[in-house]
Amino acid sequence: MNRRLFVLTTAALMAGSVSGLAHAATELRVMVHSSFDLPKPLLAKFEAQSGIKLVLIKGGDAGEMLNKLILTRAKPVADVVYGIDNTLVSKALGAGVLDTTVLVQQDAAELQLGTGVAAVDYGFVTLNYDKAAVAKAGVPLPQTLQDLTQSAYKGWLVLPNPATSSPGFSFLLATIAGMGEEKAFEWWAQMRTNGVKVVKGWSEAYYTEFTRNKGSHPLVVSYATSPAAEVFYSKTKISESPTASLNLRGGVFRQVEGVALVKGGTQREAALKFVDFLRSGPVQEALQTSMWMYPLQASTPRAEVMRHAAEPTSVDNLPVQTIADKGAGWVARWTQVVLK
Repeated sequence: MNRRLFVLTTAALMAGSVSGLAHAATELRVMVHSSFDLPKPLLAKFEAQSGIKLVLIKGGDAGEMLNKLILTRAKPVADVVYGIDNTLVSKALGAGVLDTTVLVQQDAAELQLGTGVAAVDYGFVTLNYDKAAVAKAGVPLPQTLQDLTQSAYKGWLVLPNPATSSPGFSFLLATIAGMGEEKAFEWWAQMRTNGVKVVKGWSEAYYTEFTRNKGSHPLVVSYATSPAAEVFYSKTKISESPTASLNLRGGVFRQVEGVALVKGGTQREAALKFVDFLRSGPVQEALQTSMWMYPLQASTPRAEVMRHAAEPTSVDNLPVQTIADKGAGWVARWTQVVLK
């Protein structure tokens, strides 16, 4: 009986030990913006193969997410962050919330985000128009941003507020890059007179105010991939998108999103594996139709529906340090010119 008890006790202890190991998978806290959306089977496969349990923390809009990292930098709430883009990276680096001792990149120059930040994907903030609404109006498409100040286009444009929205801020930056600061703000003053509509965020602009979704504005600040998404999510099979991009000078901004380790995070090895995962082939393919961005890796096959999302041939970007130095002042000036 004693020997049997010893064997059973030993077996139980071993089973408990194995069970404990099974439950001791490394827990990786990943801060992401609200648009992060990868297929669950893909995330589950990563967890199974790596022995890492992902704890996804939705931080809101990219700007809001960064503010949360700054407010908690004394006691970091994440080990790694995805979604810091080229409008925010200098602010993040300046605030000291990112670990800059790792992630040396070899990406194309226009996709590099800075020391310690690895690019994952990119996209283009641009104007989208509703083809049916434009045809019904019987007015030719504007050929320049200045055309939009004419009475024929009064009330056409809706955009998310640059103070509360990443695409709104990106579009403001594009106008400054394309026209110069003074001329850009003159244009914004004219647009105010011509009935530009400003809402809090992209979702409200696109799904409430845009004529494609029964709103009253045939032109919206959105993404170059939005026409492809219209086809992908259509309830009926369609071969042509009901919307298209209008890539005007001063109205196209290349957004580059990246991933970085959070300074003070405790799971560096796991975080580096997650970085590699985001830049891997399966993720680069999946993000095209889950987050509607273009893959960083040029060799990645393009999703068939992305033929409706042609990349703009020219962009209007500013150096990331210029954005860091002047961005807040520009937003304050824009608010005064357009809303006050």
